[in-house]
Amino acid sequence: MRRASRRLGQLYDEALAPTGLRGTQVSLLAQIDAMTLPTKRGDTPGPTLQELASQASLRVSGITHALTPLVRDGLVELIQDSLDARMKHALLTSKGRTRLGKAVEHWAVANRHVEKVMGSAKTAQLRELADEISAETFDLSAELRIPPRKPKTKQA
Repeated sequence: MRRASRRLGQLYDEALAPTGLRGTQVSLLAQIDAMTLPTKRGDTPGPTLQELASQASLRVSGITHALTPLVRDGLVELIQDSLDARMKHALLTSKGRTRLGKAVEHWAVANRHVEKVMGSAKTAQLRELADEISAETFDLSAELRIPPRKPKTKQA
């Protein structure tokens, strides 16, 4: 399973190479955009780092690390919360939205390739299995006798 995951990651990274982004970065940009649209755009500066971390099943430090090159390259802006100076919001810049648009085109090429190689039925099964594995119920805490991970907070 790890080998298949790595190979798919490599395939998407190869397709995205002309954009200068990796698959993980495109996913993060898309997540910021999805959590900003449509009701939040304009008056609210986008998701907090805590919201992004929860959505991605990462710690805030992991999100901060992942955002560093995107902020450096001018694709994402971090904005201090107007009510709580300790909180930051992530927002795509116009350059970030443009780059995400190009990346989505390349991502679609990789998707079509996977479907061509595996066929529509197997590709649909793969997506279904990935959704199941990504679900909160796919948790090892009981077997390890550790507290379960905090559930993701639902986005409004």
